[in-house]
Amino acid sequence: MITRRNVLVGGGGLLLAGCDRIAASPTVRQTLTLGEAASRSTQRWLIGDRQSLAPEFTRADLSPVFRVNGSARPSAADYAGHLANGFADWTLVLDGLVATPLALSLAALRAAPSRTQITRHDCVEGWSAIAQWTGVPLGLLLRRAGLSTRARYIVFHCADDLLGKPYYESIDLVDAFHPQTILAHTMNGTPLSVGHGAPLRLRVERQLGYKQAKYVMRIQAVDTLAGIHAGKGGFWEDNHDYQWYAGI
Repeated sequence: MITRRNVLVGGGGLLLAGCDRIAASPTVRQTLTLGEAASRSTQRWLIGDRQSLAPEFTRADLSPVFRVNGSARPSAADYAGHLANGFADWTLVLDGLVATPLALSLAALRAAPSRTQITRHDCVEGWSAIAQWTGVPLGLLLRRAGLSTRARYIVFHCADDLLGKPYYESIDLVDAFHPQTILAHTMNGTPLSVGHGAPLRLRVERQLGYKQAKYVMRIQAVDTLAGIHAGKGGFWEDNHDYQWYAGI
C-alpha cells in the first residue's frame, strides 16, 4: 500500500513545507509520481480505501505532551467574549446547501450522541502525538440538517486567523461521513483547552494535522470551493500551496 507516511521522494523532488519550515520527516514527503497536475481521484486510488479506519490506541499510549501549534488563542473580540463567559452563548452554525440550517449550543453538542477515539495526530512539521478525542460525528449533524444532493464539500470557518487571513479548511463528503470524523469538544477526558481549539475542533483522522481545524464556528455545505477565500480549500492550501487532499 502506498501511503503518504511511507513514500520517499526521489532526487530533485520537493518536500512539503509545513508550519513555515521544511520538514524532513517521511511523514510529510510527497510522491513525485502524483505531480502537480495529478487529479484527486488518482491520489485517492494510490492511497487506497478511504473508508478504512485510522489506527486507534489505548489510554496507555497517550502522549505526555501534545503540542499547541498554529493559533494558540484567537484575537477576535467575539471569541474573547465567548471565552470570558465559558462559551455559554456560543453557537455552532451549520448552513449552506442544507434543508434545515442549524444553530447548536455547546451544551447541545455535548449532550448529542458522541464518539470517543484515541488516535495519532501527524503534523507536517514532522512530529506526532496520541490523544483521546470525544465529539459529535459530523455525519450525524449533516443528516440532521438535510444535506442537499448538490453538496460536494464541507467547509469549516474558524475563529482564528494567521497573518491577518481567516483560517478555514474543507473536506469532501467521503471524509465528512467517515465514522472517525468528529467535531471534538473533549480531549483526554476534559474540555478542550484554548490552545487545542476550544470550544470545538475538527478531527478527520485519516488526514494530516493541518486539516484538523480548531475554533470551528461555522460549517458550510457547498457545491464548489471557488469563491471561498482564494478557492483552494483551506488556509495553508491558499497561502502556502499545501495539497488540498492530505489523506494518509
